[in-house]
Amino acid sequence: MQAPAAPPAKTFPRRQRLAGAAVHLYTAAGSVLGLLIVLAAVEGEVETALWLVLATLVVDGTDGMLARRLRVKETIPWFDGARLDDIVDYLTYAFAPIVLLWTTDRLPDGPAGWVVAALPLLASCYQFCRVDAKTEDHYFLGFPSYWNVVAFYAIVLDVGTTGVAVALVVLTVLVFVPVKYVYPSRTGLLRNLNLALAAAWLVSYAVLLLQYPDPHPVVVVLSLGYLVYYVAVSVWLTVTGGRRARSAEAVEGG
Repeated sequence: MQAPAAPPAKTFPRRQRLAGAAVHLYTAAGSVLGLLIVLAAVEGEVETALWLVLATLVVDGTDGMLARRLRVKETIPWFDGARLDDIVDYLTYAFAPIVLLWTTDRLPDGPAGWVVAALPLLASCYQFCRVDAKTEDHYFLGFPSYWNVVAFYAIVLDVGTTGVAVALVVLTVLVFVPVKYVYPSRTGLLRNLNLALAAAWLVSYAVLLLQYPDPHPVVVVLSLGYLVYYVAVSVWLTVTGGRRARSAEAVEGG
């Protein structure tokens, strides 16, 4: 008996496929922004570099939502958008920010500076290649390579080389610590609150940059307050999620 033929693959209108391609191009544009950040950093145009960093944050914060809304996995199934996103994120979240820290003399002199610069790059290589770096319940596992955020505050708040070095070393270690960090656009719990606060933080970024090099203390506190919230809610959700999982296992085992 002959096996039934497989159903034909679903086809989508050209307009929908072009829209999906446009989303991928939008994501890929982040790689060009990463290049511009590096060029601005090398040329000493610090504020321009930081505005470009903000642009990459906006692109990265919106391209996934657009991709899901336009169903790009279905309209262009042969193109791996997740891999593209990882490539662009490595350039804009890790490589370009470390170049910016280097060119603004925020890293120690001599061999120590090379080591401190290498640590985030190597840790991010590891993290971006982990298959579970983004968990099934939509968290980041381990510190999610926010080196662009580190570079922003190091420059805007005029943090010295020692402080920057300590931050880079500590956060590199946290890449390997299995805390589940909130993925603002995807984590289900508190999603609306997280999205609203993340948007407010982007606004605070722009305000601080407009006020650079003399940021207002109130804006600084509000901006840093979001980071405190982000870490606190990530740890809380990790702990409570682990408790729920252990409770479920105990019920099943009992």
